[in-house]
Amino acid sequence: MSNYPKPDAATLLEIYRKAALIKQNDERVIKQMMAGKLVMPYYSPRGQEIIPSALSVSLTDDDYICTIYRGIHDMLAKGFPLDALWAELAGRVTGTCKGKGGPMHLTCPEKGMMVTTGIVGSSMPIATGLAWAAKLDGKNRVSVANFGDGAANIGAFHESMNMAAVWKLPVIFLCQNNLYAEHTSIAYSRVVEKISERAAGYGMPGVTVNGNDPDEMYGAAKVAIDRARAGEGPTLIEAMTFRFNGHLLGESGGYMDKYLYADAQTKDPMPILRARLIAEGIASEDELKAIETDIDARIDAALAAAMDAPFPDLAELKRDVFAEEIA
Repeated sequence: MSNYPKPDAATLLEIYRKAALIKQNDERVIKQMMAGKLVMPYYSPRGQEIIPSALSVSLTDDDYICTIYRGIHDMLAKGFPLDALWAELAGRVTGTCKGKGGPMHLTCPEKGMMVTTGIVGSSMPIATGLAWAAKLDGKNRVSVANFGDGAANIGAFHESMNMAAVWKLPVIFLCQNNLYAEHTSIAYSRVVEKISERAAGYGMPGVTVNGNDPDEMYGAAKVAIDRARAGEGPTLIEAMTFRFNGHLLGESGGYMDKYLYADAQTKDPMPILRARLIAEGIASEDELKAIETDIDARIDAALAAAMDAPFPDLAELKRDVFAEEIA
């Protein structure tokens, strides 16, 4: 990846800022759930913070991202407002979907987050459609489809990649490969060594990078985004990573290879990047602590506002279902 652009000091610090928000927000959500203050399904992004953070520094609010129910890190990196996020998690009317979507259906169009669904792999055809709309409208925006390694085996993956290639759509297919599709190791679900190899069958670039390395992830994303903006079509990026808290919060993760898990823990991207920022003189310990303290304060405020907000009225059960309300 030596020919890829690398983030400058300011960009690297911004990547850390986004990743720290993801990590600290995740910790707070888990704490609230353990205290019984939030009752919901939750899919922790811990371990995968660098991928969306290194991608999003090259995106604008006008660019689209589509993700799935495991994608809270994708949305936070893109700029999802904390107040609206926490209100939605808490099922309050001030949430982005008026408390009716919850953690699996977070949406924020003003920040380019058009839809989040609970259907595995559904981000790909939706992102492809948004890219087609952008091309028809002559808008210089790109669309990113986030999905996991398991979703790379469904029909929507192949159909979306083929359509995007044929029409040279400005879309990036970002596979966050954390080595397990729910509870199944990728060793049981593919023959090719790398998911990125499948890109060749559709005539588009495909690359596999260390998704926990901010340089590699930033470089691959920047090249793909610039290529899409220039009208040169789609790219498939396979970002290798690992999830630290299992598929669903509360499950034991006993299916994971214990040696693989232990090795991944030694390569936790967050302390590695933090130490690098200090070692390279990009930020001091005090400056990083100030960033982290500010993030905690913002989460405190968002959590307090969410818990003070009302639940949606029962009348909301019949709203946002049909184009016209039916009495």
